[in-house]
Amino acid sequence: VQLVESGGGLVQPGGSLRLSCAASGFTFSTAVMSWYRQAPGKERELVATIGSAGGSTGYGGSVKGRFTIARDNGKNTVYLQMNSLKPEDTAVYYCNKWPLSPWGQGTQVTVSS
Repeated sequence: VQLVESGGGLVQPGGSLRLSCAASGFTFSTAVMSWYRQAPGKERELVATIGSAGGSTGYGGSVKGRFTIARDNGKNTVYLQMNSLKPEDTAVYYCNKWPLSPWGQGTQVTVSS
């Protein structure tokens, strides 16, 4: 299993970013996929989850209404569109399937003016 996250960067409060996660080594189209994040000194937390066909999604309370998870089974890729970013969204963002596989390197998101 390989999970490669990309798309992070430095953005001002109120800005947007779109993260991508390219997956390989398993049957992506049948896997529930999620985005997680880990801020410095904090536990890794679940941000958003999407069902295998993309029809069902779920979000953590702190991102609901601002983040949108999506997937393209033809490209083995899951996305996280992040809008109205806040400084407290600063973290390393990771994707993973369920059951969990070894974590990728993640992508750093920094929200700061």
